[in-house]
Amino acid sequence: MIGQSVVLAEGEVPFPPSVEDFFLPAIYPWGEHNSYWITKFTVLVWLGVALTIVFFLVTYRNPKLVPTKGQWIAESIYGFVRNNIAVDMIGHRGVAFAPYLTTLFVFIFVNNLWQIIPFVQISPMAHIAFPAILAIISYVMFIWVGIRHHGFAKFFKHSLMPPAPWFMQPLLIPIELFSTFIARPVSLALRLFANLFAGHIILLVFTLGGFVLLNADSFFLKPISVLSWAVSIAITFLEALVIVLQAYIFTVLSASYVQGALADEH
Repeated sequence: MIGQSVVLAEGEVPFPPSVEDFFLPAIYPWGEHNSYWITKFTVLVWLGVALTIVFFLVTYRNPKLVPTKGQWIAESIYGFVRNNIAVDMIGHRGVAFAPYLTTLFVFIFVNNLWQIIPFVQISPMAHIAFPAILAIISYVMFIWVGIRHHGFAKFFKHSLMPPAPWFMQPLLIPIELFSTFIARPVSLALRLFANLFAGHIILLVFTLGGFVLLNADSFFLKPISVLSWAVSIAITFLEALVIVLQAYIFTVLSASYVQGALADEH
């Protein structure tokens, strides 16, 4: 985004930007058609995963009874997800899902941080592929957990047939099928994607808008560029809240789906 802003400031490209300008360019061509399979989104995810692994390995390499600052942060993250999400949502059985939910929360949070890091300012979660894969993982897990706990037939009967009179079942079964097995993963992925993509677009609009105003023919429009950049800075602080909130919401909803799959009553 910064590169686009500099080019725009130099007056070398037309405005407004095209759809392609909202995404980072690919890095390495592959195959006979030079398809790009290593994109900057991929690199950002790799970096996020590497930083997360290194952080937890280093902070817990030699745990102390009186924890260091790094160990305290790592334990606090795990303790927060275990106690306030896994156990609160699922109950005592939630402890078994705490490692997955913690991994999910940290992965989304770290990759969302790219949204507010200068010279990057876009999260991989602003590309629908990454939220979709995470939603599919949580979706498959909640179905697997439900089948393992109840058995195949009982789980689907439990999920699709709410306690209602028999003559209402033909109406309720399609609704339950759509809401449980279609709407859940779709809404889970779209919620994360839409919030991060919208945040990126807003930051891009106000940042590029500042350069457009600065290069405007009218002298009176030039000072407004400062206001546009000030708004982009304010939105960056708002995005800092959004990236934490979206990681939390995604993890809480994943835990709630597991809780529903384990519940003995609809």
